[in-house]
Amino acid sequence: MSLIPLPSDENITTPAETVPVETVPVEAGWQQGQVIDVTITDLSDSGDGVGRSHNRVVFVPDTVTGDRVQVRLVRVKPQYAYGKLLAILEPSPHRIRARCIVADKCGGCQWQHVGYAYQLEAKHNQVVQALERLGGFDQPRVDPMLAAEADLGYRNKATYPLARSQTGQIQAGYYQKGSHQIVNLNQCPIQDVRLNPLLAEVKQDLYDRGWGIYDEKLHRGKVRHLALRIGRHTGEMLLTLVVKDKNLAGLEEQAEAWLTRYPNLVGVSLNVNPDRTNAIFGRDTLCLAGQPYLQEIFAGLTFQLRPDTFFQVHTEQAEALLHMITDELQLQGHEVLVDAYCGVGTLTLPLAQRVKQAIGLEVQPEAVEQGRLSASLNHLENVTFIEGAVEALLPTLDVKPDIVLLDPPRRGCDTAVIEALAQLAPDRIVYVSCNPATLARDLKMLCKDGSYRLTRVQPADFFPQTPHVECAAFLVR
Repeated sequence: MSLIPLPSDENITTPAETVPVETVPVEAGWQQGQVIDVTITDLSDSGDGVGRSHNRVVFVPDTVTGDRVQVRLVRVKPQYAYGKLLAILEPSPHRIRARCIVADKCGGCQWQHVGYAYQLEAKHNQVVQALERLGGFDQPRVDPMLAAEADLGYRNKATYPLARSQTGQIQAGYYQKGSHQIVNLNQCPIQDVRLNPLLAEVKQDLYDRGWGIYDEKLHRGKVRHLALRIGRHTGEMLLTLVVKDKNLAGLEEQAEAWLTRYPNLVGVSLNVNPDRTNAIFGRDTLCLAGQPYLQEIFAGLTFQLRPDTFFQVHTEQAEALLHMITDELQLQGHEVLVDAYCGVGTLTLPLAQRVKQAIGLEVQPEAVEQGRLSASLNHLENVTFIEGAVEALLPTLDVKPDIVLLDPPRRGCDTAVIEALAQLAPDRIVYVSCNPATLARDLKMLCKDGSYRLTRVQPADFFPQTPHVECAAFLVR
């Protein structure tokens, strides 16, 4: 068949390929390289479009529900396949023109081509389906998505791998989809716009210095990553180079030059990561110029954020979700609150202002140290931070908490944590999650035998232009 010409409307993105090809019948079975037409009927948790052909599922990146597309099958399994988009035969009403010029290549965002209203709908549906299918909840109350005021320019932190092009120029950006080839960027539309001027200029400085750029295949070269961070409410910035080897000629001189050039830059640091690893940061961070942290105001409190401090990348949405949690809890000032997986106290400290006692549990010693520092900076004397694994600490608490706040990593809670909560029996649990699947699994365990009742779930869009979704689930005993 001949392809229908691509629509010229400005809201339609350009497909990966537009060369006319013949569609191969699929009755005899799928084969790698085969070309088929498919209508996209859903979006997967990873952000790919999902369609069906001859009772088998096809996952197609860069598509959206309602698209009718032509794809080439690139990975074929008995019940499903992955396809590469060749052409858009009929565009979905939810499809828009990507606002990033490298969106079709860069792996940083998956949903630049999806209208924001439909992004919110898809994420809400993702949460509902996880709770119903994995958690076994019957028509759970999932409130409307907490939408971001701005769906671009929201990230307060960006960490770019570095490479050298064939012409010798320094490249910084995100990896191309499905590869370790860097898509070179001079600006990124989802990071805070105040960071953009640094990207191109710092790359040029690295080139002028002649410092060796790290080659991950050969494990050679020195400069691995460029990390930028900004306080959304203060405007203070940090610039950090992640290096394999800290012996770089003129390093302190260059750090001072950056401080002079950028008035809002308060510190330049060097993080040393000598290991052959995918982890970005190493253990040791040295301050080269200025101060080793930036100051940020979050929920009215002062925090000091270092280059490798874990802090939500969408400051405003984290504050909005905190307000939702505070409104739901209706704290009276006599409660004992335990914040498990508390990090640097991002939620612990604001909530401590409204309770009798707050206890933060955290396995990372650096985060515990920063939490204690922030409590001191904000004159909060009713907060205790305890270092250790949550599953080990919960059974040893010498108080009975009224409320337990859970905010685990993507893998969710260890089974021992769920068991410890059953013994502690707090009146209320708030479970903050960035993974609906593990959230549903853990809520199912918490609610078994009627121990707890799920009252509602509040999803929030912390990561516009991606399929990721944050949730706060509220349980009562």
